[in-house]
Amino acid sequence: MRPALAAWLVLSLLGGTGTEGVCGEPPDPPSRSVPAPRLSPEERLSPHMPESLRCDACHAIAFQIGEQLRKAEGKMGKKGLKESDYIEVLERSCSQDWDSYGVLELDGEKRLSGPGLLGQQSLSVMVSGGPWPNRLAKMCHGYVGEQGEAQIYGAHRRGPAALRQLLCHGDKGPCAGRKDEGPDPPKALQNEL
Repeated sequence: MRPALAAWLVLSLLGGTGTEGVCGEPPDPPSRSVPAPRLSPEERLSPHMPESLRCDACHAIAFQIGEQLRKAEGKMGKKGLKESDYIEVLERSCSQDWDSYGVLELDGEKRLSGPGLLGQQSLSVMVSGGPWPNRLAKMCHGYVGEQGEAQIYGAHRRGPAALRQLLCHGDKGPCAGRKDEGPDPPKALQNEL
């Protein structure tokens, strides 16, 4: 009985409520069209993250590294991780599945979208998969190699903004000169600590 109810619900949502319009004619469905972003040859084919998306990619990487380190700290039941633990977490963070990220077009500008990045419009089409996961993994490994595990973990311990500053907004970072647009996670209430 449950599958039949679920099927009916889906069909009702897709097909409308079945009510008829004036004079017995069905109402016109609302029409909305949102095109997929047009990707340049570089955006479609290059193994490297396009320059215009590197700042967004860096914010995504900082978010994922921070989330993975926070989870590991929570599992350990203590505030700080041992060096071997945070090295393992950083390797796992960069080697993860990055399939939840893709590119979309907002107000005529291509942006990377996914967890930890600025929200998207209610109607937008995101192109995911393809080269995006490999590009993010490659950038993540590059940041860990350039900055070093200890420095990244130290920045994480100071908070999400410090991690984004280290990876993305330094003199040579992909967001150099831009305001830090990354969202901070909600702060814990005093009695939750």
